[in-house]
Amino acid sequence: MRYRHNLFVTPTSGLSDHHHWNRYLANMRHIFVLRVTVILILIGCQKEKSADTYATNNSATTIQYATGFRVAYQDDGTKLVEVLYPFQGATSGYKYLLVSKGKTVPSHEADVRIIRIPLSSIVCTSTTHIPLLDYLNETDKLSGFPTTDYISSERARNRIDAGKVQELGVDKGLNLERIAMLKPDMVLGYTMNSDYGQFKKIEDLNVPVAINAEYLEKHPLGRAEWIKFMALFFNKEEEADSVFKTIEKDYLNTKALVDNAAERPSVLSGVVYGDAWFLPGGQNYAAKLLRDGGCNYLWSNDTSNGFLELDFESVYERAYNADLWIGVGSFESMQEIQHADHRYARFRAYRENQVYTSNARRGAKGGSEFLELGYLRPDLILKDLVKIAHPELLEDHELFFHKKLE
Repeated sequence: MRYRHNLFVTPTSGLSDHHHWNRYLANMRHIFVLRVTVILILIGCQKEKSADTYATNNSATTIQYATGFRVAYQDDGTKLVEVLYPFQGATSGYKYLLVSKGKTVPSHEADVRIIRIPLSSIVCTSTTHIPLLDYLNETDKLSGFPTTDYISSERARNRIDAGKVQELGVDKGLNLERIAMLKPDMVLGYTMNSDYGQFKKIEDLNVPVAINAEYLEKHPLGRAEWIKFMALFFNKEEEADSVFKTIEKDYLNTKALVDNAAERPSVLSGVVYGDAWFLPGGQNYAAKLLRDGGCNYLWSNDTSNGFLELDFESVYERAYNADLWIGVGSFESMQEIQHADHRYARFRAYRENQVYTSNARRGAKGGSEFLELGYLRPDLILKDLVKIAHPELLEDHELFFHKKLE
């Protein structure tokens, strides 16, 4: 299982957060071995595409921001779902034919995998999958997860505490015997490369696997829109559309507050790990959020959409006078930051106590809510950023994921 990467930062982000990090670290040359999402991590790396709409008379499903999946509703009542970019640099994707239970499987191409719906049980492998179940009211279908301590969701934790979610080991070492005993209707996986070996072993158990590639979306609302992907397996398209529209409206309304802001505070992000300072490239997902939040991210002119690896002095030269420092990995106090590297205290943002972490909320077992819920709720992240950068525009908002370090 994994945490996907910390949306704002670096290899030290969420060091206790297993899933996001498996993703991030794979892309950062395996700098640090974690059992996480990191979430990570994280990087929207596929080619830009204009937003497409896929709809038929059979469904109101539309895809406005996400570029990594699509669905076509067939005349026979099945759904053909395509994950177009399953991992960074992929030249082909995966196809899934969703067939109602009890119905005859129609003829199909050899590379199409069959999944029976609606799902009665599901194994998830990333904490970012959990909120999708929560918001669709399908958390009771979760039957297995690797390293359950990383889950923060109260609904899922109640189910775990009741012994209804099987512990499946650690990410790349999923316990196949337990999966075989669970016999879930589907395993929802993720991959950072073309290695399908573990998923092939699961499929050999006659357990279908579907790949979720939300982390490759470059637009914050594109990642959130993957709730519509999850909904396809539960016939919950209308519910997913309703949830997404609420998130989208909230995000766009918040962005509009700062679209014409006369002043934008300058922002530094990231921390040093090893010999390099890791921070978001100018076209990275995190950089997009900072721009939409009315911030002047100091590397916004950079053309990369991954993460930059810079030496300390080059970062200091550009950002020593930055107004804000947002995203400081796993650091939990100002003292901890200075103890890690006394040079951090040279930055104006540090001296003026304008340093913010995104790990303000932790689950019962210490999991990061930001890494778990952040992909689905970019509207909450954006409100936090506007509150930090332009507090007068959101006087009633209390920081949700973020907090100022003391």
